[in-house]
Amino acid sequence: MESTESSYVSSPEQPQKKSPSRPASPPLDSVEKPTYIKLLVSNAAAGSVIGKGGATITDFQSQSGARIQLSKNYDFFPGTSDRIILISGGIDDALKALELIIAKLLSEIPTEDGDDAEPRMRVRLVVPNNACGSIIGKGGSIIKSFIEESHAGIKISPLDTDFFGLTDRLVTITGALEEQMHAIDLILSKLTDDSHYLQNMHAPLSYAAAYNSTNHGLNGAGVKFQHNKEDHTNSVTIGVADEHIGLVVGRGGRNIMEISQNSGARIKISDRGDFMSGTNDRKITITGSQRAIHAAEDMIMRKVSYASERETD
Repeated sequence: MESTESSYVSSPEQPQKKSPSRPASPPLDSVEKPTYIKLLVSNAAAGSVIGKGGATITDFQSQSGARIQLSKNYDFFPGTSDRIILISGGIDDALKALELIIAKLLSEIPTEDGDDAEPRMRVRLVVPNNACGSIIGKGGSIIKSFIEESHAGIKISPLDTDFFGLTDRLVTITGALEEQMHAIDLILSKLTDDSHYLQNMHAPLSYAAAYNSTNHGLNGAGVKFQHNKEDHTNSVTIGVADEHIGLVVGRGGRNIMEISQNSGARIKISDRGDFMSGTNDRKITITGSQRAIHAAEDMIMRKVSYASERETD
């Protein structure tokens, strides 16, 4: 999904002056209004947020008063290899928790000796498609005003049609921490007044069973060969390159058992040397409900995609 992201509008190319301090806190009734922030982080960054034995996330919740939840390991946002963090509470509490998280991740970005440049990172918010209009405004008027006021770059990705049923888009904010927090404050205050946004506050963090992946072309590493919709057993067979099977199976079968348990599908892998006709792809047969099959397919393809990315690094 990251590669297809396009800017609805972004920060001007001219250098910006230092961002002014964050706006004054809104009225008390607005502060106490429940809201949420969903953002994406890498698996490694998620570990830093959690901390040893959950110490860091517990501390952040205590300092901010907000609740912080993370999607499970390898439960990624569609089209990415990133986990989801959900922060919920009052606006001020949620923003405080987010600032603690971003500051923590920025502190772990390595810097070279003598490099005085302030470390930066992208913040990617997950926003329901039907709520994006409230932060875009007519002709982009609202988002342009947010960019001008915060001096942060703001981009809204198109809805990714490769994932049927996915109704969320990514809002990417770039700039210095102060500029990012100013922009997010403006965005969140607007979203909290949108009923479509608040309706999704309690949506599950897992996307695994909510959509089905229609694009299996992963540089030839994994190919979908057949899908018989008339078969009442609801079975699909996919091909995965023999050299990637080990990562799909996992040590002692751990990965494949986890995929089966999380998706609810039954999964069978052909024996070594039993390939799809004319290929060196092993056969993986997935049986179960359509939803279970789609979820299992996606989890398997994520493993394959991860293996392919490691080979090209």
